[in-house]
Amino acid sequence: MALSKIDVANMLTGLVPNDNTIRRPNAKPIIINGDMAIAQRGTSATGKTSSGYYTCDRIQFVANDAGTHTVIQETSTSGNAYINGFAEAYRIDCTTADASVAADSALFIKYKVEGRDAQVFKKGTSNAEKFTLAFWVKSNKTGTGQVNLRDEVNTRQCSATYTISSANTWEHKICNFAADTTGALPSTNAEGFGIEWYLAAGSNYTSGTAPTAWEAISNADSAASLNLAISGSTDNDFSLTGVQLEVGEYSSTTLPPFQFESFEDSLTRCHRYFLYTGGGSAYQHHGSGVEVSSTAAYMTTPLSCPFRASPSITANNTSGGIVIYDGNTESAVTSVGTTNYSPNTSLVNVAVNASGGGIDDGNGITVYSNANSNAGFLFDAEL
Repeated sequence: MALSKIDVANMLTGLVPNDNTIRRPNAKPIIINGDMAIAQRGTSATGKTSSGYYTCDRIQFVANDAGTHTVIQETSTSGNAYINGFAEAYRIDCTTADASVAADSALFIKYKVEGRDAQVFKKGTSNAEKFTLAFWVKSNKTGTGQVNLRDEVNTRQCSATYTISSANTWEHKICNFAADTTGALPSTNAEGFGIEWYLAAGSNYTSGTAPTAWEAISNADSAASLNLAISGSTDNDFSLTGVQLEVGEYSSTTLPPFQFESFEDSLTRCHRYFLYTGGGSAYQHHGSGVEVSSTAAYMTTPLSCPFRASPSITANNTSGGIVIYDGNTESAVTSVGTTNYSPNTSLVNVAVNASGGGIDDGNGITVYSNANSNAGFLFDAEL
């Protein structure tokens, strides 16, 4: 069957026939690691009471005095999410309950979209697009969850709700959000907007009304429709995977398929925000460089892609776990110092400090793990 001129134009521009929304069929998915396959920081983090990035890359655990939790990269071998291609998930287990969350306390999961990746929504323009967020969810709790789009740049937010109908069962949810002609997002490496899945909240976050249209940020509206209270019992858990963000408004019958990326491609995209050089075999190489004194050297580490911004760097397991070796002597790395990084390069240079002396100024060196596969450097450029 011959294609019409309109069909050809749609194929070339990425527009869906009879629709003015952008599908970008050959582009990367907006959400990085939406299938939760990448977990550079490890597969489990226990005793978490404060905010941070734990286990699955790009997914932030946000907590403020709302119990204690274990964060896990959950693996599956059965269930509706698994048979649709999702073998991993981001899971939160409550280990110390807070059955009466204080007014100013909350627990939620957050994903931050970089400003450059947010431009496709044309937010703040007369051509602003709608948002569709889809995801798989499983919990022992049934009830109503609230998810928000939060624009910190222009202090605006919009919300949607979803219902967990069956306990301990993977369910697919689709949430639609209105377009916003107010508040343009910066086309920079800063945060464009965030996605928040609220799991527990005090009255400061629940006393308002969930906004279905964009409004000025009001904390009282952030969890106004929530009744899950995951932090309320040590029996409670919440799992999330298959996170998909699309331009335009879609339903269960029109939603495009989830864009699976290869493990390699997904890992490389995660490296823009975080890189851990450990976790492999013992005697793993972390970088090479030159000695500048008897207790310090500059190490250059190659990158698979440029960092979003100059990273903060820490050394993990420095109790003899990482050494500087100049061909004659090993000296244990104790800390890192000045970082030198230029955007859009494939190298980062960092000062590494050692104890005990023994290395000589001017010699070439290599930095590697000393029989400890968990030792390495953490390069953090998260939003």
